[in-house]
Amino acid sequence: MVKGTDLLKRVLVGRALRSAQLHEQLLPKRIALPVFASDALSSVAYAPQEILVILSLAGVSFYAYSPWIAIAVVVVMLTVVASYRQNVHAYPSGGGDYEVATTNLGQNAGLTVASALMVDYVLTVAVSVANGVDYVGATIPFVAQHKPTVAICIVILLTVVNLRGLRESGGAFAIPTYAFMFSVLAMIAIGGFRTVALGEQLHAPSAEFGIVAEQTDLTAFAAAFLILRAFSTGCAALTGVEAISNGVPAFRKPRSRNAATTLLMMGLIAITMFGGIIALGLASGVKVAEPSVAATALLRADGTPVGPDYHQQPIISQVADAVFGGGSMPFVIISGVTALILFLAANTAFNGFPVLASILAQDRFLPRQLHTRGDRLAFSNGIIILALAACLLLWGFQADVSRLLNLYIVGVFVSFTLSQTGMVIHWTRRLKTEVDLKPRHQMHRSRMINFFGAVMTGLVLIVVLVTKFVVGAWIVCIAMPILFLMMKAIRGHYDNVAAELEITEEYDESMLPARNHAIVLVSKIHKPTMRALAYARATRPSTLEAITVGVEGKEARALQEEWERRGIQVPLKMLDSPYREITQPILDYVKSLRRRSPRDVVTVFIPEYVVGHWWEHLLHNQSAFRLKARLLFKPGVMVTSVPWQLHSSDRLQGRREPLVPGRGRRSGNNGRDGDGGVRTR
Repeated sequence: MVKGTDLLKRVLVGRALRSAQLHEQLLPKRIALPVFASDALSSVAYAPQEILVILSLAGVSFYAYSPWIAIAVVVVMLTVVASYRQNVHAYPSGGGDYEVATTNLGQNAGLTVASALMVDYVLTVAVSVANGVDYVGATIPFVAQHKPTVAICIVILLTVVNLRGLRESGGAFAIPTYAFMFSVLAMIAIGGFRTVALGEQLHAPSAEFGIVAEQTDLTAFAAAFLILRAFSTGCAALTGVEAISNGVPAFRKPRSRNAATTLLMMGLIAITMFGGIIALGLASGVKVAEPSVAATALLRADGTPVGPDYHQQPIISQVADAVFGGGSMPFVIISGVTALILFLAANTAFNGFPVLASILAQDRFLPRQLHTRGDRLAFSNGIIILALAACLLLWGFQADVSRLLNLYIVGVFVSFTLSQTGMVIHWTRRLKTEVDLKPRHQMHRSRMINFFGAVMTGLVLIVVLVTKFVVGAWIVCIAMPILFLMMKAIRGHYDNVAAELEITEEYDESMLPARNHAIVLVSKIHKPTMRALAYARATRPSTLEAITVGVEGKEARALQEEWERRGIQVPLKMLDSPYREITQPILDYVKSLRRRSPRDVVTVFIPEYVVGHWWEHLLHNQSAFRLKARLLFKPGVMVTSVPWQLHSSDRLQGRREPLVPGRGRRSGNNGRDGDGGVRTR
């Protein structure tokens, strides 16, 4: 069964990669652009249309405001791109907005950004996939009838591709992303040439339609509110810009420069496509309405409604029809690659969410399992969690794009605003210590860019909250605090456990005399480890050694140095693990001992935590359980669990026992580790 499962895993994910091969997974700019920019580029498939849909509520006359709204969106996009170019140079470690906010505004601001981004990444997957299913469903009735199921299947497919590693997923998605870019840019260039240079009149399929205004005789305030709502919806074009700042470590060296260049390329291409589609849509007379009312809101030339049989084509399809003709090969290509890019736009979140979750796990705000890389050097656990959350959202909202869009972009503008505010503080702090004129001039310029970015994105955030709160944004406003509190609770738990386990000056490090043979598994030097060593020596084994698996070279060296500094008499053996596997190196070492002395018994001592809450089992002892399950089937191998009762276990006894010698727990605080005696993977 194990072999069959492993075979299936290898077929789907691919062979495991060594840790030393991480540099081979780094991306050049030509691959990084489609990997990190697919979300921002794909938004031009729906952001221009949504502006017109909102304005159509007041009739065709309000389309006159769309160029000004588009210009405002472009200004915000240029500001955000320029601001994030400062971010990737100042904070190239991959923490992105979370790191900027935490460093300059404090932990709570950082967690606010993190919760906002995590919610937005999930929505990115849901919105992109649901929108892509709509495009396909327009021509394939089966897809339209089973939208949630098809959308979930697409998410599963994207998950498998991303589990195969960053480089492979980038290569798989590069061709369709570039095809979308070049085909849309070519359409804009040809349409613009025909309109401006040749003076031709383009006609979209809906050019002769009229629109029945749902809201007439608007007051100045109501009209302004409608225009602001259209602007906030159009700002969906900015989603995905932050992904590059979170993914800087995935770039080849020089990372910061390559990330900044990719960010600039993405911004210029997205702005060109966004502005071009809006311009050609207006020039060709595109008319669109809310899908739920399009049958009655759109009127034919004779004044009759289009009726329920009318299928409203997306704005890109209508512009392609006007430029190339409906049914032509360029029209088919553009429609096809647009649907495909919407599916692939979710890939931006699949690269951003796992990295952010890994950093949060490293800071102990999420379970530690999210910090480790899988067989293909991708953050597999984060990828799977993102996929599950997106699938739940698609199922709960029945893959309805209109409903999902109302939840969208709130989180990303929260992170934009806090990040740019943090960058202003960053440059102000740097200016206090910098004396050279040239660097000071550059810092003043960067601070001004980030200040303008903070003001601009802050204003957009207010507009988004005001215009979208009632129609769905309130859900995000509830989800973000819940996620924030959950991360605070996880960090509090890890801090409490670490304080409980730290080896303090009062702690007795003396160990009983040793006379017999054993292996003690070690992840860090703390109370459970020392207790396991003492207990192993008390059993008087013929030989005794401590074993640790060297997954991270820096941590392994630090453990060896601390071991020697403390003068622990038990020898420490470091097992190499090129594939970051914990269980297999230990099994191989035990087997080698058995082969050397088949008549001997090998006793493996495993420190474990005893916890009192069900949810604590999810945070501790996972590696110990897996290892014990494998060791129990090895002949001649004995497994001994050395329990260390955490304070939470007292609730199961109804009282606290006195701290006496021989008990599996002693007093202590201010520790650093909260993960048990075996490294979790």
